[in-house]
Amino acid sequence: MELVLVNPDGSTREIYELSDRTDLTWHGYLLGVGPGTRYGYRVHGPYEPAAGRRFNPRKLLLDPYARALTGAIEWMPEVYGYDWDRRMTDDVRSELDSAGHVPLSVVVDNRFDWAGTPPPRISWADTVVYETHVRGFTMRHPNVPEHLRGTYAGLGHPAAIGHLKALGVTAVELMPVHAFIDSGRLHQLGLRNYWGYDTIGYFAPEGRYAAAGDQGGQVVEFKRMVRSLHASGLEVFLDVVYNHTGEANRLGPTLSFRGIDNQAYYYLDPHDRRHYWDVTGTGNTLNAGAPQTLRLIMDSLRYWVTEMHVDGFRFDLASVLARQFYEVNKLAAFFDIIHQDPVLAEVKLIAEPWDIGPGGYQVGNFPVGWAEWNGKYRDTVRDYWRGAPIGVADLAYRLTGSSDLYADDGRGPSASMNFVTAHDGFTLRDLVSYEHKRNQANGEENRDGTDDNRSWNCGVEGATDDAEVNEVRLRQQLNFMATLLLSQGCPMIVAGDEMGRTQQGNNNAYCQDNEVSWIDWQHDDPGLFRFTRRLIALRAQHPALRRQHFFTGRIVGGGLKDVRWLRRNGVEMTDEDWGSHERQSLAMILDGGLISDRTSTGERIVDDTLAVLLHSSGEACDWDLPPGTWQVILDTAQPDEDPGTRGVRTPERLQVEGRSLVVLRLSEPATAGVPAAASGR
Repeated sequence: MELVLVNPDGSTREIYELSDRTDLTWHGYLLGVGPGTRYGYRVHGPYEPAAGRRFNPRKLLLDPYARALTGAIEWMPEVYGYDWDRRMTDDVRSELDSAGHVPLSVVVDNRFDWAGTPPPRISWADTVVYETHVRGFTMRHPNVPEHLRGTYAGLGHPAAIGHLKALGVTAVELMPVHAFIDSGRLHQLGLRNYWGYDTIGYFAPEGRYAAAGDQGGQVVEFKRMVRSLHASGLEVFLDVVYNHTGEANRLGPTLSFRGIDNQAYYYLDPHDRRHYWDVTGTGNTLNAGAPQTLRLIMDSLRYWVTEMHVDGFRFDLASVLARQFYEVNKLAAFFDIIHQDPVLAEVKLIAEPWDIGPGGYQVGNFPVGWAEWNGKYRDTVRDYWRGAPIGVADLAYRLTGSSDLYADDGRGPSASMNFVTAHDGFTLRDLVSYEHKRNQANGEENRDGTDDNRSWNCGVEGATDDAEVNEVRLRQQLNFMATLLLSQGCPMIVAGDEMGRTQQGNNNAYCQDNEVSWIDWQHDDPGLFRFTRRLIALRAQHPALRRQHFFTGRIVGGGLKDVRWLRRNGVEMTDEDWGSHERQSLAMILDGGLISDRTSTGERIVDDTLAVLLHSSGEACDWDLPPGTWQVILDTAQPDEDPGTRGVRTPERLQVEGRSLVVLRLSEPATAGVPAAASGR
């Protein structure tokens, strides 16, 4: 094992052999190495691909624990561990030196003044997540200085933070910021890895997002961004990719892990150790079951919490981390260590609970302490509002926190990370404008990206000047946003959805580092923004919309159930109603006075009684409400109407427009002798 110090011009400065080894770790101590020093490793050992060993001292390797990386990969034969001219077999070791063609590790100064800024510490029940991209969020922001756009400093700028605060979200979830590479295929196509899911450094913030450059200044700039977001009361979550690396399959480059210990860092095919066992679709799978790899992951997580002050993590393809001896096991060592770790016990953990391997779909199966991206929520809500014949039974589960998925293992509604859209797939506007993907710009002849969009274009494919179609599309966006923010669980909004952002039908914009992906601040939809902000404020105002425990559906006090489900005639749903796939209307009545949660002082939490009416049919209808006087506080058919403008006193009926959602507040309980209406459907 050799440590190589590199001069600013790329030439070798000094080489030191690490001759001491403790257990499985080579180590040494070197005096006089200060911040800014660039370095790499050369590792000697057998090159035997068929046995899973791929050592090659001609490759200058990144330090897996490097705090910063500088430079980019140059896609030349030098970066491969095998002889490029005979690459179909990869049996012959390359004798070309990769120095000068690969990134380098950089020594950094970890000192930073956090100015006493504490983390916000927001409860799960009060959390509203905003998934965004460091670069795409500010690249076109007119009020962010041009030299800061697309950077950590840009996201921490008052103009960017001002939008987040005005909207009312409580946390930003950043798409991957761990140092990553652009793949060789994207390089050939003239495209870039915009999403960043090809990590090559689990401790290093990506240098291309730093106005300060990639010589170590990216670390300080990232910390300043976090400090500014925390000072504004916003939490910071990271989307982390511990399931694979950017070294790709056996014919990929040798940059770090492959050249240091291929057999420990990666799952190898048990039948042919030349190949990787791939359940990520990227060419390799990180072996979280190996002690050294597991330690790397845990050290990385702790570093980002203790040194970089992030508040939580979203684990990409998290089922991979649950694989031990190739099988998914929710009692895997990874979860045991997470649960016992005093540092990670203080942060929020979110799983993308699937991978593409056998048994990889694990929605509802992660252990306590974890929230999950709820793919069933996404699919059900999309199907309901596009008019698919699914009925309303599954919708009721999703509206109330998905107790069918999370109640039996001790978790609560906040275990359900609810979302309608995410970075992967259509934006909200495209969800109501396209039924077919348009990914030709990705260079794969439109073969990439899912075909299961569960979308409805409202009668016209793509952009249109038809006013009636655009009116329906706006209402559908409002319906989706209202459903999301009125559901129990933790809502996640994708950046730009609150302003009508479009990707022109591209549902897999992972390589579109351009106007396709960047938020267009000049052509936003202010009405959609105001409505979304109003929804978030409504959620914050009513504890009945963010309960910490599941509904029981039973009478728990005051003679009323904590949640009631009614037909349009005001009568409770029956088993026959729940079994009908043609039903398109549902009323959810939340008795706020029966919230069983209590504050830390023992005071009972009370709220207004709310009615949420969902109607996905295209035809308007009349609705009978429970006895009393009700005030309309939100209506997606009249988004600019002031709350309380309309009142309904039973037995008066409320007219509900087609494809709309209405929220009402019970302002006066019924007086004695006023019967519930029982007419209509």
